[in-house]
Amino acid sequence: MITTVTAVSSITAASSVGLATALSIVATISLIAFLTTRELLSVSATHSSQRVGRFMSVGIIPLLLVFAAVVATAIAELL
Repeated sequence: MITTVTAVSSITAASSVGLATALSIVATISLIAFLTTRELLSVSATHSSQRVGRFMSVGIIPLLLVFAAVVATAIAELL
């Protein structure tokens, strides 16, 4: 019984770490995509493209917070 509980808890811990890593990678790639898109739209000649570029901050701000949490977690693991 103890062996089964230990095995299940170790599998659960490993899968949660894998899921957190995958979500961190997705969030970082999304942040890079949003920042790149915003920069490309902000230098565009049309007014509507510049407006959409400014609107991209709606998605960038939460992703920056997630990125900061990922970096803080990585630093905490090193210490």
